[in-house]
Amino acid sequence: MSPDAPEIDETDRRLLRLLAEDSARPASALGRELGLSQPATWRRIRRLREAGVIAGRRLRLDAAALGFGVTVFLGVKLSSRQRVALEEFERAVGAIREVQRVEHVLGLYDYRLRVVARDLADFERVLRRRIMTLPGVGDVEANVLLSEERRAGPL
Repeated sequence: MSPDAPEIDETDRRLLRLLAEDSARPASALGRELGLSQPATWRRIRRLREAGVIAGRRLRLDAAALGFGVTVFLGVKLSSRQRVALEEFERAVGAIREVQRVEHVLGLYDYRLRVVARDLADFERVLRRRIMTLPGVGDVEANVLLSEERRAGPL
């Protein structure tokens, strides 16, 4: 554990698991499950937020229910690995609304992107007109998501 890391006890761990399942649960309900009062639960949540352990709350949308039937993971290798090219690429790819996630990775590719589209024709349009025209883009490899068996959960 790093010197700046907060002390996390078993109650904190249980609280984090409950929040990871449903971050909108009221502190009173969380407290009942943990055997704590609402104020004690809020103090723990506030301490964990202030320490950076809880980085925010996210709303998870169902892409398919919103009309985005295709998810593609793209490996992107930049043709130029200069720092300016990296920053330029990151800024440009961040402006593409279909790109849901951008990860700078070590390996065969420089970036891994999660892209959603209405269908394969829509994905091809996004790839050709938006992604392949970005500064520094070299090789690209696409992997279409067939199914997602496990969603992100607690650490």
